[in-house]
Amino acid sequence: MTVSAPLASNVPVRAKRVLPGFGLTMGVTLSYLGIIVLLPVIALVLKGAEIGPQRFMQIITAPRTLAALQLTLLAATIATIFNALYGLLMAWVLVRYEFPGKRLLDALMDVPFALPTAVAGLALTALFAANGWYGALLTPLGINVVYTIWGVALAMSFTSIPFVVRTVQPILEDMDPQYEEAAITLGATRWTIFRRVVLPAILPAWLVGITLSFARSLGEFGAVVFIAGNLPMKTEIASLLAVIRLEEYDYNGAAAIALVLLVIALVLLAASGLLQARAQRYQGKSA
Repeated sequence: MTVSAPLASNVPVRAKRVLPGFGLTMGVTLSYLGIIVLLPVIALVLKGAEIGPQRFMQIITAPRTLAALQLTLLAATIATIFNALYGLLMAWVLVRYEFPGKRLLDALMDVPFALPTAVAGLALTALFAANGWYGALLTPLGINVVYTIWGVALAMSFTSIPFVVRTVQPILEDMDPQYEEAAITLGATRWTIFRRVVLPAILPAWLVGITLSFARSLGEFGAVVFIAGNLPMKTEIASLLAVIRLEEYDYNGAAAIALVLLVIALVLLAASGLLQARAQRYQGKSA
């Protein structure tokens, strides 16, 4: 006696999701993103829209506001240039060389992430003041760091240097050494190997780190206010001026300054996203 096979059911069978509870976790994540991130940003944009174009331009073109924005952008640029070079060098050392204390040095790269920025600002001020360890050596040479743009750039660089190191380091670790070995067999010099083989591979990640470093420097507050001295028209950064406007109950002025910084940050984040997508495409082609 033969048993006929059961007829195939036309009822569609749902594929099991890889992540259990995906709908719940995604809902919680989006809710958190909306409440903590999107709503404050939307509120800031709406507050800026209430000011009106004419009043908005009057606020951001005021001499004190322009001086604060110019100082912030210039100091962030100086800090980012330093971070781009030093961060690349540090990532190279951590990946390509073995030496005593390497793990400790690697761990120290994350200290700016863990250390409160106010503590970092106090420490830098104590070190570079005229009677500090570094300041006592620099001041007789006519080099002043505290209460100058160099102090602002120093504080920004300290808090944002890990972005460059941590974006370049894993790319260097994953690089296949056979390309460099092939270049050596062809008689290429070390500089040629770096310029023609290594740099194209790490360039997208390096640019991402530079972009994130610049964005972080623009928004730095705690580490800067102690070492800058907050002198109007001289060492006053934009974020501090926004706080001062709040203390003066000038909410329109604070919103306008914050909106300018927000626009710059969003542009930088968009550029960082494009660079990350390019880096992922490069890694996919290289795999």
